[in-house]
Amino acid sequence: MRRNGEQVASVIPEYDECLNQENKMKIKIGWLLVAVWVLASCGTTRTGRTAKSATGEGVSFLPQVQVTAEQQRKYDYFFLEAMRMKEKKEYDAAFGLLQHCLDINPSASSALYEVSQYYMFLRQVPQGQAALEKAVAYAPDNYWYSQGLVSLYQQQNELDKAVTLLESMVTRFPAKQDPLFSLLDIYSRQEKYDEVISTLNRLEKRLGKNEQLSMEKFRIYLQMKDDKKAFQEIESLVQEYPMDMRYQVILGDVYLQNGKKEEAYAAYQKVLAAEPDNPMALFSMASYYEQTGQKELYQQQLDTLLLNKKVTPDTKINVMRQIIVENEQSSAKDSTQVIALFDRMMKQEQDDPQVPMLYAQYLLSKNMEQESVPVLEQVVDLDPTNKAARLMLVDAARKKEDYKQIIKVCEPGIEATPDALPLYYYLAIAYHQAEQADSVLSVCNRALEHITPDTRKEVISDFYSIMGDIYHTKKQMSEAYAAYDSALVYNPSNIGALNNYAYYLSVERRDLDKAEEMSYKTVKAEPNNSTYLDTYAWILFEKGNYAEARIYIDNAMKSDGEKSDVIVEHCGDIYFMTGDVEGALKYWKQALEMGSESKTLKQKIEKKKYIAE
Repeated sequence: MRRNGEQVASVIPEYDECLNQENKMKIKIGWLLVAVWVLASCGTTRTGRTAKSATGEGVSFLPQVQVTAEQQRKYDYFFLEAMRMKEKKEYDAAFGLLQHCLDINPSASSALYEVSQYYMFLRQVPQGQAALEKAVAYAPDNYWYSQGLVSLYQQQNELDKAVTLLESMVTRFPAKQDPLFSLLDIYSRQEKYDEVISTLNRLEKRLGKNEQLSMEKFRIYLQMKDDKKAFQEIESLVQEYPMDMRYQVILGDVYLQNGKKEEAYAAYQKVLAAEPDNPMALFSMASYYEQTGQKELYQQQLDTLLLNKKVTPDTKINVMRQIIVENEQSSAKDSTQVIALFDRMMKQEQDDPQVPMLYAQYLLSKNMEQESVPVLEQVVDLDPTNKAARLMLVDAARKKEDYKQIIKVCEPGIEATPDALPLYYYLAIAYHQAEQADSVLSVCNRALEHITPDTRKEVISDFYSIMGDIYHTKKQMSEAYAAYDSALVYNPSNIGALNNYAYYLSVERRDLDKAEEMSYKTVKAEPNNSTYLDTYAWILFEKGNYAEARIYIDNAMKSDGEKSDVIVEHCGDIYFMTGDVEGALKYWKQALEMGSESKTLKQKIEKKKYIAE
């Protein structure tokens, strides 16, 4: 052991000798991880005990070697040192110490287990398996050692050994159910159906009769071509729980699925006689009518179920989802039938949003967006906190460029769900379109009150960018630039903020180097964006770089810039400063025809010269 970096004498002289021997081994395990199975923390030192005398293929439970108290003291010391070395990731030293532990006590299961893990990581499976088998043999009451060996046998496809060990574990660990479930899996893969049934019966004795086990036994009996026992199994489930109508419906279902239609009908009717509004039985009766070709009765039965106020919305939703899936999987895929069914349900007074929400989602999946709008409005009326439905309504209004509808949807939305930042964003944009500048600032400030450490920086940046635009329209340039600065703190790549910030600086003819740097980022990001190209060209113009400015304004015009009277006028200004007066007049006149509101444009044309605003 080391203290303060100084080598001190070992408490046990053999320790130094052990380390010297270990260093000669040159075992390269430096990359080794700490453990391979969940068993890593389960190793314990063990003194002399006698193991149970059970045997199994691959493992024989053995009595432990008796050690003296002095030997046990040495073993404990070296084992703890090995664990300390492992914790320090000095794996080769740890391995050598573990080997020394086994020299002291060859039957020590804790050391055997740890050694087995090293061999496994070194892909020396035979040695690892041998060590783990010894660990299990000397510690038969350690569940995790046995479970680890079972996993290894399965990985090596030694299923017979795994089964033998698992069967012994069932006896040794009666409180553990996993060995039985593992046996169930192996026997099923081996198609040993008699053993599967036997194992299921053993589980049933421990857990009691239940639906999952009975249904599995039913399935296995069918695979064994023993229909009589298959149906007897479900019938016994009904007998075990005679007051649970669910099992009687299940019995009817398995009858129907296996062609016993008369028996299925009788089972369903028995349930409905006792519980006329039983949703499972009502739906199963609908399936019965469908499978027997009675379409009118099928539709009537669905209506009886889905228009029944005593049936819960959850049940109706589950039924409708199943109907949708079946409709999609059918060759006809007739969505009108599903829509008609939803419409009949919607005519009833709704007090729960689940059905209309599912209907809206179905309509959207069929590209029936306009038809979904009134349904979504009903959803938010029933549940004002439903953000998903409200955002779907916003999206529909956005596609129609109906900012009034967006305001109508979002205003109550931010009251009902004050943390829904997307609603604030769309509301701010809609207020901007409605020229309600103060409302834009108000809603952005409210949004910023609800940001959290988890809020995406880009979202926060967008709100500040919008505020910068609004402050500019209000001629509050100091506030505008402060808002843009905040936007770029949260997102230095906010292209919109970079462009507007740069352009407004160029208009004021201030901080042009900063403006040029920001504008260049936008052009680099979107080299075909006419607005960004125009901004960059104008900044170069203001800096007197006319030749370079002409290159970028020409690119802007090629990128649909001729559709903007501002860009066209800028093109004329730049052409004039590069000596092309004729070209300048052409573009100035074109800008005037486009309805430009420039204060100096007419003077430019009359005087045939550039006039700064």
